[in-house]
Parts: sequence; structure tokens; C-alpha cells
Amino acid sequence: MSARDKLLEAGVKLVREQGYSATSVEQLCQAAGVTKGALFHHFASKEALGVALADYWSTSTGGFFAEAPYHHHPRAIDRVFGYIDLRLALIAGPPESFSCVAGTMLQESFRSSEAIRLACEDSIMGNARAIEADLAKAIADAGLTGTDAVSLSRHVQTVIQGAFIVAKSQNADDAADLAKEAIRHLRRYFELLFNPGAKESLQ
Repeated sequence: MSARDKLLEAGVKLVREQGYSATSVEQLCQAAGVTKGALFHHFASKEALGVALADYWSTSTGGFFAEAPYHHHPRAIDRVFGYIDLRLALIAGPPESFSCVAGTMLQESFRSSEAIRLACEDSIMGNARAIEADLAKAIADAGLTGTDAVSLSRHVQTVIQGAFIVAKSQNADDAADLAKEAIRHLRRYFELLFNPGAKESLQ
């Protein structure tokens, strides 16, 4: 790995563990095993590193989801459920092992750094846009009215990010269960929305 990649990997770990503000340049360099000079060679400031970190997070996680097996389901709604189920499967351990780097940085920096806010917005809304086409097809297939793929995809990300935040209010042993609970309710909502006849089986 290059020094730049080492710094970004260290940033992912440290921001998830302790947040962006609490992560110092010195800690980043120590965790990455590089000098402070190397950091400022690649990034003009800590803020610039934060922007790059959001982009790095988007690229790495986006690639992971793009290659996920749920894309092979023939029905659009099954691809949507596959996405939600994969999100559920990834939640385990303490919050720092499953929370979102972009979401964490956004909570801390949305007023103090416009550059980081925009980079984190692009990351989170990029996740929403990634499922828009499948949602649009599922809505059309089901003949649904009163909703649209753009707003529904944003709702999915709202629940996921909210689940991560609420999970952080718990001790490490209970955090994952609380996050999973929220996303299971999201799945149940989709089941009722796209298959109203499922109501009795979900009670």
C-alpha cells in the first residue's frame, strides 16, 4: 500500500473508533506508520484528508455492494430485499465495526466544514442512488402510487444511518442488536408496502 492508502485505511479505523474531531494528525501518522511530512505531502490539511476519506469510503464500499450476489435476482423487489438483507448481515460487534465513516464525519462536521459535508453527502446519497433503479422497477411492477424511487431510496439510507447513531447510545454488546432491530423494521415496511397481503404473516 502507498503512504496515502495507509493514511486512508488508518483514517477509516480511527474515525469509526473515536470520531473525526478526536482523531489527531499525530494519531493518523502513528497508525499508518508514516511521517507527518508524508501526510502533508498527500493532503494539504486534515480537512483535505477528511474529504479524501469520504471519497475513499464511497469507492471501497460502493465496489463491495456493486459486486454483491443480490444483483443476480431476476425480480427488482428481490434485489431490494437482498440489499437490505446484506446490510443486516454486515451488522455485528461494537458500533465501530459496522458504522459509516461518512455518517460519523457528517455528524461532527456538517457546520464546521462545508467540504467534508459535501463529500459525506455524496457518499450517503450515492448509496441511495445505487438502489434507485431497482426501486423504480419494483414500484412499477407492483403498481404502487404515492411514492417514488428517489424518496424511498433516501428513506432507506435515513433508517440505516439512524440505526448506526442509535446503536452508539448502547454498550458494545447491545449495539448491533439495536441497529438490526431498526433495519428489520425497514424490511417489514417494504414487505407490507410491496405485498399488502403479507400483513397477517408478519404479526
